[in-house]
Amino acid sequence: MARRNHLNAILAIALALASYGFLKNAAHRTTASANPNARTEISRLAEEMQWKPGMAIADIGAGDGSYSFAAEKIVGPSGHVYATEIDAAKLATLRDEVAKQKLANVTIVESAADDTKLPTACCDAIFLRRVYHHITAPDPFDKNLLRTLKPGGRLAIIDFAPDNSLPPVEGVPANRGGHGIPQKIMIDELTAAGFHTEKTINHWSGNDYCVIFTKPGDKLK
Repeated sequence: MARRNHLNAILAIALALASYGFLKNAAHRTTASANPNARTEISRLAEEMQWKPGMAIADIGAGDGSYSFAAEKIVGPSGHVYATEIDAAKLATLRDEVAKQKLANVTIVESAADDTKLPTACCDAIFLRRVYHHITAPDPFDKNLLRTLKPGGRLAIIDFAPDNSLPPVEGVPANRGGHGIPQKIMIDELTAAGFHTEKTINHWSGNDYCVIFTKPGDKLK
């Protein structure tokens, strides 16, 4: 009886360890492909912003990296993707995924509340997806976005109107009116920083809108 109990205990431990490994692997797979719609949305964004292989793209506030990695497929090995984040845990996950996929053309950057921390004029295009309404220092940050883009480069802001059913975002300007940002306020802030509005897409996805801006000047050769 004692031997049987001992064997049962060993079996229970083995099953627990196996289950842990399965759940851990499942969690990793979920993280790596957290948004199955990312590739479709990025393909649409690439068309609207006229991305081409070889371009340098920045995903500001990359989160789990779904959109950064989808962008990498479009610009290809000759292009480059910068994925920026503030959150330490997300940065670690992004770096692990880049190493796992052996992506030499993806750079993970730890950004700040008022600074992309990217080189000046490094990008042909920049996008922020549901990130802009979290920006706590829009004036210096918008000027920093302008600095980061090449002359003639494009910026896309995908966001949504204030939704009071969501918890408030701490530290953002009071004129947001709730969790989200009015499209006009966002446009006014970015044009004040020096951007030109190129196009507005009011029904982007769900309740999201998309506004595409350009940085004045002739494109760098």
